Amino acid sequence: MVLKFRVLVLQALHGLSLQQTDYLVRDRLSWMRFCGLGPGDAVPDANTLWDFREALIEASMLDRLFERLDEAISDAGYLPMSGQIVDATLVAAPKQRNTIEEKKAIKEGRIPDDWKDNPAKLAQKDRDARWTVKYTKARPREDGSLPAVDLAIPAFGYKNHISIDRKHGVIRRHKVTDAAAADGARLREGLIDLNNTAGEVWADSAYRSQANEEFLDKLGRTSRIHRKKPMGKPMPEAMRRANAAKSTVRARVEHVFAEQKDRMNLFVRTIGLARAHAVITVANMAYNMKRWCWLVRRPVAV
Repeated sequence: MVLKFRVLVLQALHGLSLQQTDYLVRDRLSWMRFCGLGPGDAVPDANTLWDFREALIEASMLDRLFERLDEAISDAGYLPMSGQIVDATLVAAPKQRNTIEEKKAIKEGRIPDDWKDNPAKLAQKDRDARWTVKYTKARPREDGSLPAVDLAIPAFGYKNHISIDRKHGVIRRHKVTDAAAADGARLREGLIDLNNTAGEVWADSAYRSQANEEFLDKLGRTSRIHRKKPMGKPMPEAMRRANAAKSTVRARVEHVFAEQKDRMNLFVRTIGLARAHAVITVANMAYNMKRWCWLVRRPVAV
């Protein structure tokens, strides 16, 4: 069981398919050493790894393993400290090519009629992932002026909602949803780490709402969530400076997402929310392992 889990960690660290991971464990001596294997030892194949991950999902063990890793990191002296930062990022999944009628049925929670009689097709359709639109700042034109409209980029898949501690940058809480789920409401769904030694919570303006402010107040937490620009009015200078000061802290969570998407190539190859949750949870654990190794190796300030 430990061997299989180590192979899943290697898969998450490098964003590979199960077949690619199986091949590389057999091919690379460094990966064999990580798994505790020798050149002649048997390696779990892709089907065995799939069955093992399915068993973990069925037993609801992955969240418990995530919690156990967090406990181990805390026991090593890296306690959640200095407040926490909450954010979410999109995790892409294979795009679905569905008709308008099929999309309508999926949104209503129904299985399209054509799929009921075709089990093979139904098995390849992800009915949990959703489309969403990500807005990003448009680049300035050659003359230096800014376009009137920002860029809108469609994306399909899931969201990885996380909370990291400000001191060590370790993921302490996480939640996986479809890509269309609103970020702000997830704050009240287990993302706040009550073990953090400080009470400040940083997040971007998507999390700014009266419900979230009241929720944090009841927990005895101090909101450092960005304030939203008044609609139809320029942002007041005092608000701009306050948001800029918060950004210097909040930006640290972007380093986590950059690591997962760049070096770890995080991508959901499976179908369904339960399996996507498993893939993303293992990726969050793999990131925490890397972060823990970095914390141990970093020079101690004199």
